[in-house]
Amino acid sequence: MEFESKLIPIMREGVAIIKVIFYKKLKNYLVQEYPDQDKIYINKLSGAIINELFGTPNTEERFAFFAEENKRYIDHELMNICHEFDDMLIPLTDALRVQFLCDHQEGVKSASILTRAQELNILLVDREVPLPSNFMKLVRELGYEFNILVSREVVEN
Repeated sequence: MEFESKLIPIMREGVAIIKVIFYKKLKNYLVQEYPDQDKIYINKLSGAIINELFGTPNTEERFAFFAEENKRYIDHELMNICHEFDDMLIPLTDALRVQFLCDHQEGVKSASILTRAQELNILLVDREVPLPSNFMKLVRELGYEFNILVSREVVEN
């Protein structure tokens, strides 16, 4: 039980890193898609899309209002993820599944998030559920690539 209590926060941190990587990629994409919008709007839209995908809406009033006001754009961009971010489908699939497994261990029912991701063609159904070590290896590789994590080589030198 103690192992699980230590593993879940580590896995959730991995999910958060995948979300940050996707946020960076999504922002760059949305700047091109919404050239008339300012940086603040793009940042909020990116966050709202990720929150919707992972079933973690920001309940702070200004963000909840933004999400409601821009629901049409959020839904539109969610449908585009499978076409525009095929390089992120494996990390997103793994992160969504790991989040579900962590939620399940903590008694949170979140299967609807996986169902929605499958309906949006984001969830790669044929992909096996990742083992913790494989998921964290993917997280580390992407984290280093996107300069979110500092590689060991940089730290050691």
